[in-house]
Amino acid sequence: MKGFILDYINENEYRKLERALKKYNMLAFKKLNFEYYPSLRNGEFIGELVSKNQKAGTKTYELKLPSDHMFSQVHGDIKLHYIVYEKEKVVMLDTITPSDILLEGHMAELTTYKGVMISKNNAEKDMFKIDLLNMLQNK
Repeated sequence: MKGFILDYINENEYRKLERALKKYNMLAFKKLNFEYYPSLRNGEFIGELVSKNQKAGTKTYELKLPSDHMFSQVHGDIKLHYIVYEKEKVVMLDTITPSDILLEGHMAELTTYKGVMISKNNAEKDMFKIDLLNMLQNK
């Protein structure tokens, strides 16, 4: 068998994040499934190398996924975190961040404000950020 195997640190949690990504950011989901996963299987580790562990023989990467500019400013960049075990030929998919808004979107339907998803827990804070960013862009 050629290439690397994709596995999960916590499959249930990862699948929830993946489904929320599919629902709220289809472009990132498509890139992830049709470009990035095949690259990882072929041994092309894309993204930023965050750390190396010589003893365990692992490398940890962060891969920025495409997202709306306003969403990135309000909630942060969407990133895939994964760990590569080169000897075992395994890529462990760790998480997708920002996990808090994605998990909240998985549990209940999120509302939008001026085209950006807002958290139910921090709705006022998110709306303030969006208004502030809009004011700064209009100057």
